[in-house]
Amino acid sequence: MTTDDEYYHSARHCRYLTQYHIVWCPKFRYPVLNNDAGETLKQILSGICDRYGYTIKAMEVMPDHIHMFVDCPQTVAPCDVARTLKSISAVEMFKAYPDLKRFYARAGVLWSSGYFISTIGHISDQTVRRYIEEQKHAEGEASEN
Repeated sequence: MTTDDEYYHSARHCRYLTQYHIVWCPKFRYPVLNNDAGETLKQILSGICDRYGYTIKAMEVMPDHIHMFVDCPQTVAPCDVARTLKSISAVEMFKAYPDLKRFYARAGVLWSSGYFISTIGHISDQTVRRYIEEQKHAEGEASEN
């Protein structure tokens, strides 16, 4: 049996659990995150999370969107988590893939301006992980039909 200590974090004057499911897409939802680009993006996002103290619980990069399940410090607003991940990753992806920068030269940005973010409690975190992991399989089945 698990205890609350295994789920919750402690700060100086509080106990907390702030977990988010975040989804965002490349501009115009073009499928530009194939092969090496998807793997590079995973490494970039992992580095950003390490730097900012976010823990990746699950992540999947699809050709036309990204799913992340992250555990974050209680001092960081959800919009700041999404903005940090999107802005830094776009700069790093453009550096790593100049062709991607040329492809999006007219738009001037890699990511669409919007995103989806939802809070997750410890009761449903397994459900979110399973959903994110199943996205890759669901995408493959949809493209076969």
